[in-house]
Amino acid sequence: MATDTVTEVFEEHRPVLMGVAYRMLGRVADAEDVVQEAWLRWSGGDRSDVREPRAYLVRVTTRLALDRLRQARARNEAYVGPWLPEPYVTDYGDAVPDTAERAVLADSVSLAVLVVLESLSPLERAVFVLREAFGYPYAEIAVTLDRSEPAVRQLAGRARRRVEERRPRYEVDPVERRDLTERFLAAATEGDLEGLMSLLAPDVRLIGDSGGLAPAPVRVIESADKVGRFLGGVMRKGVSDATFRFLEVNGGPAFLVLSGDKPDSVFQLDVADGRIQCVYIIRNPQKLLSLAVD
Repeated sequence: MATDTVTEVFEEHRPVLMGVAYRMLGRVADAEDVVQEAWLRWSGGDRSDVREPRAYLVRVTTRLALDRLRQARARNEAYVGPWLPEPYVTDYGDAVPDTAERAVLADSVSLAVLVVLESLSPLERAVFVLREAFGYPYAEIAVTLDRSEPAVRQLAGRARRRVEERRPRYEVDPVERRDLTERFLAAATEGDLEGLMSLLAPDVRLIGDSGGLAPAPVRVIESADKVGRFLGGVMRKGVSDATFRFLEVNGGPAFLVLSGDKPDSVFQLDVADGRIQCVYIIRNPQKLLSLAVD
């Protein structure tokens, strides 16, 4: 296989490999490292017996991600405060024209689902990602993970039950979510606490992730009163030289807060029935590096 063809084949499948690795790890930098390692094995290895490059590359990427995931588990045990995935900019554009497929991909990469996936074992997570997000047959997953097909089916069933038990119980309306995100930002920037409170569901939750490297709640805040009071304090303090930028993160609308040209935080909302159900705030500077403004 010519060098240019080797590169072209890999680049054709890179988005899928990145998608698998990120859903497995919840970290953009780690996912990129895994995909780079997959490239090195692809470009430098013996490809003479590779009949299906996509299947081969997904298999290599999944196994590399599993190894890294097991290492990350020990690291996350010492994490300060709540843990959230690193924000991942998702804009499928024309690459995913089908609405149903787009919805599946967006849901499988959402912050809410990725947080739930943290409760799965590494093997359960791998099976769930390959089956639920990418629709791989059980037989192919079995080969990828070097497990029997019945064992993979058992892992898939257990993972699916755990995710369904813990994931949010509401449907996401993209238009409503974007509208509430814009109204939330407008109320916050105008210091309109009353307007902000009117957007919150009574049992709203706020999850802040700083890893102990920036000011953020060290516990999940629950109820409209407590979340409102916290957000009111954030509004009063403000961010020096703040600007805001809308972007699509993890399959849904979000906004990036910049202090000067430096990322300060990312806000994303889960909404249902016209109210905000959960506020995610990511402030760990290490998780905002991929959002830095050039």
